[in-house]
Amino acid sequence: MGDATIPRPGAPGADAAWLRALVTAYRDLLVVHRADLNRLNVYPVPDGDTGTNMSLTLDSVVSEVSEVSEVSDDLAGVCRAVAHGSLMGARGNSGVILSQILRGLADEVGAAPRAGVSSVVAGLRTGADAAYAAVMHPVEGTILTVAREAAAAATEAAEAGGDLIGVLDAAARVAHETVARTPEMLPALAQAGVVDAGGRGLALMFDAWLHVCDGRALPEPGVVVDAEPGSDGTRPAPVEGPRYEVMFLLEAPDDAIPGFRATWDALGESIVVVGGEGTWNCHVHTDDIGAAIEAGVVAGRPVRIEVTDLHDQVQAREQGWVAAATAAVDVRECAVVTVATGDGVIDLFTSLGVAVVVPGGQSMNPSTQQILDAVHASGGTSVVVLPNNKNIVAVAEQAAALADRPVAVVPTRSVVEGLAAMIEYDATLASAANAGAMAGEVARVRTAEVTRAVRDSAAACGPIAVGDWIAITREGICAAASSPVDAALVAVEQIVEPDCELVTVLVGADASPGDAELLRERIAAAHPDLVIEVHDGGQPLYPFLVGVE
Repeated sequence: MGDATIPRPGAPGADAAWLRALVTAYRDLLVVHRADLNRLNVYPVPDGDTGTNMSLTLDSVVSEVSEVSEVSDDLAGVCRAVAHGSLMGARGNSGVILSQILRGLADEVGAAPRAGVSSVVAGLRTGADAAYAAVMHPVEGTILTVAREAAAAATEAAEAGGDLIGVLDAAARVAHETVARTPEMLPALAQAGVVDAGGRGLALMFDAWLHVCDGRALPEPGVVVDAEPGSDGTRPAPVEGPRYEVMFLLEAPDDAIPGFRATWDALGESIVVVGGEGTWNCHVHTDDIGAAIEAGVVAGRPVRIEVTDLHDQVQAREQGWVAAATAAVDVRECAVVTVATGDGVIDLFTSLGVAVVVPGGQSMNPSTQQILDAVHASGGTSVVVLPNNKNIVAVAEQAAALADRPVAVVPTRSVVEGLAAMIEYDATLASAANAGAMAGEVARVRTAEVTRAVRDSAAACGPIAVGDWIAITREGICAAASSPVDAALVAVEQIVEPDCELVTVLVGADASPGDAELLRERIAAAHPDLVIEVHDGGQPLYPFLVGVE
């Protein structure tokens, strides 16, 4: 096997600059193909968004490599950055497996002053072996198969005397051929009418390599067509398998990992545990979130915990909506779980420190199990729950009674109350102390909600007709008007008191920009001394949520 250095335009061989170019080109190519890869993963195996997970994994690699390159142009140092960045940034099953492939490559290339045919080929073999070893029950027809077959093709080409371009060309060709055959190996893919998304994402790596090393054109993303319902009108097969994907980094001694793996093996499937020297990247599909995290606590210290509801993810795509089913949290003394919907509302809560947002609200009340799962996934030694709806308070209290740690429910009845409560949140205090301070802040805020009447009725404000815009305060319906702005203005007059200083308006998904600006102007005209904050909440059904304090 030859050991000629890798040809690269403008340079005699492969060095740190070449490796930076390699990982950056691969990251950029994954970003371009991200949507195609995500669409490949819809049916029937809901394993997250593969394109997003793989591209974010490479984002971490590129970021760490860039930081190292600012202080050193050493190939070995950049290889260490590739290995560490891929481990720490791995997301999803395919991202974790990809991290092993990259780490294998980095270990072999970093052992030589300059990368050559033998070190790159050895890196591909080492990476494929490590990827298989990381998965407790490997499945053929996945990224694992593509990694193994590409490494074998690269080895065969090198042994026949091929240079690096010939080796990469062979690996790319076999990788794409193997991807095309994945439905023959995995019936679930054949049923869905797609190829394996992770394998396809890995094949793109070789396209990026050939672009960097030989100036080859990069493949353009295509339009991916998922399997349509059958001619008899049947829908795709229902979602099967464990409901949740649990991932975290585990700080634990190496000798604790065999017992940890065994515990997880009894809890779920798609198990990946990779790392070493006290830091492990862990991934499992399971129905028992609490037990999966508890196993990490027994072994060491889990951090950066992420939980995804895989079933909701698929159902969301079928129904055209996206649930906030993923949360990334750190272990802390007190964590907050809240119930909310609307991209803007969720962003506000997470910016204030909420650990897990449970999708729900009016007409979408979550179950006790959903809130309980969120509590267990929150990373808090103790937890505060903000239900943000009067119909969810009792469910939240029931979940609290079943939890494996202290949980305090602050009975918030609206999103605005929940946001006000977060002002008093202190992650270093226990849930009981936080709940007391939060409840005090909730008592100080006055709220109103504007929505549309769905049937004829009557209230203290008079008769209400279907289609009227109604404003609701804690005291009940206070207005029925022909426009959401008029209803909101009546509500503001009801809840503003002489000592109030701030009005907060959350604008819903169905409100027009013109209405939002008109409401701001009319509140300002009526109350020039008040500070007015308007946020894009994106919540459904309620064009305006208003709070004053």
